[in-house]
Amino acid sequence: MKVLGIETSCDETGIAIYDTAKGLLAHVLYSQIDLHSEYGGVVPELASRDHIRRVIPLIEEVLANAACQKADIDGIAYTAGPGLMGALMVGAAIGRTLAWTWKIPSIGVNHMEGHLLAPLLEKNQPNFPFLALLVSGGHSLIVDVKQVGDYTIIGESLDDAVGEAFDKTAKLLELGYPGGPIISNLAEQGDASAYKFPRPMTNRPGLDMSFSGLKTFVLNTWQDSDQSDTSKANIAAAFQEAVVDTLLIKCKRALKQTNYTQLVMAGGVSANKQLRAKFAEYSQANNLQLYYPQTQFCTDNGAMIAYAGALRLEAGEQDDKSFQVKPRWPISELKAIKQNA
Repeated sequence: MKVLGIETSCDETGIAIYDTAKGLLAHVLYSQIDLHSEYGGVVPELASRDHIRRVIPLIEEVLANAACQKADIDGIAYTAGPGLMGALMVGAAIGRTLAWTWKIPSIGVNHMEGHLLAPLLEKNQPNFPFLALLVSGGHSLIVDVKQVGDYTIIGESLDDAVGEAFDKTAKLLELGYPGGPIISNLAEQGDASAYKFPRPMTNRPGLDMSFSGLKTFVLNTWQDSDQSDTSKANIAAAFQEAVVDTLLIKCKRALKQTNYTQLVMAGGVSANKQLRAKFAEYSQANNLQLYYPQTQFCTDNGAMIAYAGALRLEAGEQDDKSFQVKPRWPISELKAIKQNA
């Protein structure tokens, strides 16, 4: 089964074709970073309009790259949520219309399930069950993954998501947008030990997290510093280390609680070099298996949507006649499917 995936949940237009027999055939991605950078964040209306301009040309491009004709496509998967309402509507409307026109089934995919399953696009895959850390601009979740669709959230951020905290920190330090890669690159030039940042909610039991306080700590530290380039780099390093340590502490607890020996990291923040390095060091020292997608599949992309959609279409799921997207769609509301990836 060849599935066309369409991702338009926020500020990246991703299109891909996944073949259940041969794997990923082709994928393309258009980022709107330049469009939104002057505003310091995503402008929903601009995002939606740009998706409208990009989706069809990108579909034509990915079909050509995969050496496929329209008649070769057996199903269409599109992101139905969570995300920005207008942006989701673009992908859903185009996906549903093409499916109706081509007389093939379509299915709306949960964006976070796409991220969670992205590591399964790799040759080295985890076996079910496993623990998943999903860290992106909008979500920070620790998930007990029993099988595809059987997800229990056992820990989450009570305020800012990790990616959101990176963006806000970069804005406070006047570094630009998006904050994740900018903070990460600047942190390599800094000394994390120059400042002692808190590790929020690690001195109490449980797996929930909080990152809004780190943003305030960054502001106070910056205002009290000499505001030099050196101080800025040191603050970036200290902030990043505090985030990574907090995530690692929580995941250690979750692994102990679930007794799992496999950990999956996914979402945009999972591309962070220090996060990968610290988790790899811990995994090697404790005989754990660590999995994460290629960097190109950490951020929003069509490949993860095509893959997740293919699993559900193969299991017999497909859209009914109703049409809706879900800007808020907890991953815990999904149904398990019989087929494992």
